[in-house]
Amino acid sequence: MERLSGVQGRPSRTVNGLQLRRLGRVDYATCLAAMQQYTDQRTTDSPDQCWLVEHAPVFTLGLAGKLEHILAAGDIPVVRSDRGGQVTYHGPGQVVLYTLLDLGRTGLGIKALVAALEQAAIDLLAMHGIDAQRHPGAPGVYVAGAKIAALGLRVRRGCCYHGLSLNVAMDLKPFDRINPCGYANLAVTQMQDLVPGAAQPARIGAQLAANLALVLGRRLSDN
Repeated sequence: MERLSGVQGRPSRTVNGLQLRRLGRVDYATCLAAMQQYTDQRTTDSPDQCWLVEHAPVFTLGLAGKLEHILAAGDIPVVRSDRGGQVTYHGPGQVVLYTLLDLGRTGLGIKALVAALEQAAIDLLAMHGIDAQRHPGAPGVYVAGAKIAALGLRVRRGCCYHGLSLNVAMDLKPFDRINPCGYANLAVTQMQDLVPGAAQPARIGAQLAANLALVLGRRLSDN
């Protein structure tokens, strides 16, 4: 596990590189501030990075997020984020992969990057025998109509941050307190309930990052 300090990282030896940082359990607001700082301070020599993290229970609202989609927050804090999308839940046992990328370097527009993130998750789930799909007009990944992965991105200074969250082995009950991604009664699911015994968050996170690098045609370095 790495510490969140020093997030600027070492210069990448090649623009084709993608650095993986395993940051462990990180407070959401702290992680958000670090992503913003990295994006604001990065230069043409700054490496593209993926951050694997886990958050304590938190509801996050996107830029256009409406408070009406939080039905009963209770003891779970609500944090306003600057990503796209509505409301989602993060908690222990969920893999969160943040993508801090120079979009010019990737050669992708934002829609293509969304598709790449979705594909990385779909490919990972297929590796574990789970048939997952996209839903047109509703970003994310679904299994038999239930959402298993949510995503949201922010673009600033030609670079993006935020990324994708994948439900692996977590308590899904907090999703009942919101309209997930702004959809009332949207079912959610997780890998643990679909393939018992296969859902190990640390291993799944590494596989997800590797799949994304493959989809993007990048060389992943696991620091």
